[in-house]
Amino acid sequence: MPSDPLVAQHVLEFPGGYTRTTGPVIGRFLSELRARRIVGVRTAEGRVLVPPLEYDPATGEPVTGEYVEVGPAGTVTTSAWVQEPLDDHPLDRPFAWALIALDGADTALVHAVDAGNPKALEPGTRVWPVWRDGPTGHITDISHFVPEVTKIVSNVRAEYRLQAGGALRVFLEGVARGVLLGGRCEQCEKVYVPIRRTCPECGSAIQETREIPDTGTITTFAINNLPDPRAPEVPFVSAYILLDETDIPMIALIGDIPAHEVRQGMRVRAVWVPESERTASMANIRWFAPTGEPDVELS
Repeated sequence: MPSDPLVAQHVLEFPGGYTRTTGPVIGRFLSELRARRIVGVRTAEGRVLVPPLEYDPATGEPVTGEYVEVGPAGTVTTSAWVQEPLDDHPLDRPFAWALIALDGADTALVHAVDAGNPKALEPGTRVWPVWRDGPTGHITDISHFVPEVTKIVSNVRAEYRLQAGGALRVFLEGVARGVLLGGRCEQCEKVYVPIRRTCPECGSAIQETREIPDTGTITTFAINNLPDPRAPEVPFVSAYILLDETDIPMIALIGDIPAHEVRQGMRVRAVWVPESERTASMANIRWFAPTGEPDVELS
C-alpha cells in the first residue's frame, strides 16, 4: 500500500535584503539608467550588446570596455500579451512583454510595453521608454515602454460665410418661397435643378428658368446607421431623386417611412417646413416622403 508522501516546507528569506555586487559592466549600465540613459557595450567584433555583458556570447571573448549610448527609442521584434497582470508585474493593466531592439544596439532588451491592446503592438512597432520619478539605478527605472506617437486627436471647428450669387441665389430665393427652380438648356433641351448657368452636357448658356414640381422618383438610395441631426431617425435613408420634368437627380433625405421599405422607383414628395420658418436654405425641405403612387419602372 502506498504511503503518504513526506513533505517538509522550507523558506529561503533575507529579511535585510540580499546584497550582491554588480561588477563594472552591469554597474555602469545601472548607473547610466539612474541618469536616464541607456548604454550598451561594444564587443571586439564591433557589435553593441544591450544589456551589456562582460563576455561576447557569440565568441566568449571579453568585451572591449567601450560603452555606447543607445536608444532611447527602439523597435519591437516580438511580444507576448499579458491579459491579466499578476501582483508583481510592472503594470496593473493588460500589457506586453516585448523584445525591443534599441536604436544603435545589436541585441534586444526585454521590457514591458503599455500598448493598450495587442493589435497595437505588431513586430516593427516603434516604442519609447517611460522613466520613473526618482531613478535609483535599477532596470525598473524604466517603468515601461509605450508606442511612438503616430496620430493625435484635435478638436477642429471652422466658421465661414457662404455668399450665394448668380444661379444659386436665384434657386435659394425660390426655395424661400417654397418653389424649386430649374434651368432648361435650349440646345440639348435638358432641365437641371438646382439652376445652372451653363449646361454640363453641351456647355451652352442656360437662359430659361422654370418652376419644377416637388415630386419625383427615387433612382438609388443608401441606408445610413450613423446619427445625423437632419435625419428623421436612425437608420435613415439618403436618396437620389429625379424630380418630375428634370433630367438630373438631386440628393435628399427620405422620411415618413421605415428605412427597409424604401425602394428604387418609389414616388416621393417634398415635406416643407411651415412657411413661417422658411429661409433661403435647403433646410426648408425636411425630407421627401412617399406619395402612395405606384412605383415607376426605371430604365
